[in-house]
Amino acid sequence: QPRTAAGGVPVIGRELCIACGSCVEFCPGGAVQLVDGKAAVINAAACSYCTDCEAICPAGAISCPFTVVIVDK
Repeated sequence: QPRTAAGGVPVIGRELCIACGSCVEFCPGGAVQLVDGKAAVINAAACSYCTDCEAICPAGAISCPFTVVIVDK
């Protein structure tokens, strides 16, 4: 089903990021990459709003401040 999000993309606290790369590995769209040794959303359009990055981050550096809405068509 199509998913949309109100509120943006994942927010990554660079000061908390330990650069483990888990978010990069688990991001299905490739929206997150390591940049200068820290995770960053490099392609917001590729974010599928799955929230996997938030769930997998061992440092708690990622938050997904959006609401996912499932749309039936």
